Amino acid sequence: MREGGLETPFRRPLDWENPDFYDEEKLDAEMRRVLDICHGCRRCFNLCDSFPRLFDLVDESPKGELETVASADFKKVVDACTLCDMCFLTKCPYVPPHEFDLDFPHLMLRYRAVEAKKKGAAFVDRQLADTDRNGAMATKLAPLANWATDCSHTAARNALEKAAGLHHEAVLPKYSKKTLSALVQEKPVEVNRDAPGFGRKAVIYATCFGEYNDPGVGLAARAVLAKNGVETQILHPHCCGMPLLEQGLVGEVAASARKVAEAFEPWIDKGYDIIALVPSCALMLKFEWPLIATDDPRVKRLAAATYDLSEYVVGIARKEGLAEGLSPLEGGVAFHVACHSRAQNIGQKGAELLRLLPEADVAVIERCSGHGGAWGYKTANFETALKVGKPVARQALSSSKSYVVSECPLSGPHIVQGMERLDAQARKPELVAHPIELIARAYGVT
Repeated sequence: MREGGLETPFRRPLDWENPDFYDEEKLDAEMRRVLDICHGCRRCFNLCDSFPRLFDLVDESPKGELETVASADFKKVVDACTLCDMCFLTKCPYVPPHEFDLDFPHLMLRYRAVEAKKKGAAFVDRQLADTDRNGAMATKLAPLANWATDCSHTAARNALEKAAGLHHEAVLPKYSKKTLSALVQEKPVEVNRDAPGFGRKAVIYATCFGEYNDPGVGLAARAVLAKNGVETQILHPHCCGMPLLEQGLVGEVAASARKVAEAFEPWIDKGYDIIALVPSCALMLKFEWPLIATDDPRVKRLAAATYDLSEYVVGIARKEGLAEGLSPLEGGVAFHVACHSRAQNIGQKGAELLRLLPEADVAVIERCSGHGGAWGYKTANFETALKVGKPVARQALSSSKSYVVSECPLSGPHIVQGMERLDAQARKPELVAHPIELIARAYGVT
């Protein structure tokens, strides 16, 4: 045995169709094997709340060893995992091909899959995960939906907390009155044929958030890409399934993967690149789906054709060069690198994108915001999410920049909320949903 190595790390496919995957005794044995290694290592103590919970369980057990921790207590560790993948990507020295063969996030996912198979997913969680249905309904009733979810409406939020378990102080996403797909029909863009990148073609995967909650990111992306000579189409065939993955519903995620891959296949045949607006969705298409729907060549082909939005625009800048016309933005930017952007292993592409601005002043924050999708909204997790994200909020506050940006659309408001907790009297920066919106402003195309 040895520590580390020079071999390239890799992830194994999820063996979710194998009955052994759901065998509770085999799961418990694997939990004990992996958690004992984690207890002996403890490098991940500051990533999230899963590891402190694990170490406390061990330290407070009768013998101070994992063998005297009850298996029922493992759920406390699992429940704190947001599937951010940072332990696998940035900390763990025992990922494959190391013989210890650790993949902590996917073990937490397996635990949840066993729970879901045994008990079924919780009703409320299932409803929250149906993002396409919820979005389609809420956009038609956007003023009412946004009123009811606003934190200032105490009675409505208290009722929502009782009904859905969403903390009354958590800032929930707003809904747009019109979908991104509808808005692009109303706002045509002209492709700049003189741009260095002219000739590129891309389909923008709207994602649930871009389609129903904040079309502004998609509109900004489309405008910036048109300015740089890229012909674009907008498509949202189905949710990527990340909310289902968080609940361990792996089979339903596989079905989503196949449905979306089928919809994109004709566009890939015509030479179009695929761009995902949200890092979590890009991660699903590029990395998670091929490990789940292993038998579908369309899923693998889609993964190879998919780019994160920031990654794609930076690629144009590097290969062809950006179109002229960017103007400086005053005040600087505090930029949070989303965990699911980091998990794509593409580097700080959002920061690189912002540094393309003239006289760029970018303070990069590379640490988990603590949010973790719907996990961070829940009453049981909200304060923990703020605690985990406190270092990010502190860095953003001390940077004193005019803008706060995160590529994760849920992390941004959460970070600002953390900043307000630290200093309610401090000057509030402008929250921007994605770096592409500042690029669009600098071009004057939005």
